[in-house]
Amino acid sequence: MIKKNILIIGSSGGIGKAFINFYRKQDINNKIIGLSKTDKKDKESLDAHHLIDLEDEQSIENAANEAKTYGPYQLIIVATGALHGDDFSPEKSYKQISAKNLKKVFNINTFGPALIGKYFIPLLDNQNPSVLSFLSARVGSISDNKLGGWHAYRASKAALNMLIKNFSIELNRTNKLAKVIGLHPGTVDTRLSKPFQRNVPENKLFTPEFAAISMASVISNLHDNESGSIFAFDGSKIDS
Repeated sequence: MIKKNILIIGSSGGIGKAFINFYRKQDINNKIIGLSKTDKKDKESLDAHHLIDLEDEQSIENAANEAKTYGPYQLIIVATGALHGDDFSPEKSYKQISAKNLKKVFNINTFGPALIGKYFIPLLDNQNPSVLSFLSARVGSISDNKLGGWHAYRASKAALNMLIKNFSIELNRTNKLAKVIGLHPGTVDTRLSKPFQRNVPENKLFTPEFAAISMASVISNLHDNESGSIFAFDGSKIDS
């Protein structure tokens, strides 16, 4: 197994940490760089850590410049997302939509990842196979939407899925060894899902470790024609 240069954006979150632990155990020689909004980090598992704020383009550009030192990367995982906060929750009705909340959710789920594409796609290896993976969500699928609600989250993830497709098309022209995909981790026992776990069946609430292992398996088993696709943790494709 060839050691990799791996970048985890959102390294301080539950899924981000689980990815770090998985890839460190996979090969102790993997070089793993973490980026997160806070300075919390596992010093024993990361080779380097830098700050990034997905709501600040200058911060994203600065982080890319820092990360470039350790590249090129065979794997970049964007393990970030926002569903709720101290002062907002998913909308149950269109009557609850607010410009402030829309902007917050789109900043983190769509605009930030778009800028990550701008500044980090050039850091992907162009001499060996590489993957850029974004955490998406099944609820971002328009064709799969049967319940409605959660307007900002659904719309921001649907927009992210379009960006993933756009990035894949452009990379097919400029870096044919690179793939861009979206990954749905399922319902994972993290801060993001905490307020909504009550009605989740026990066998459908996953640990971050299970989610990371499952998604890592999807990444490692990608086929050449699957760039631009959105996958669930079990490897099944999610329609847009």
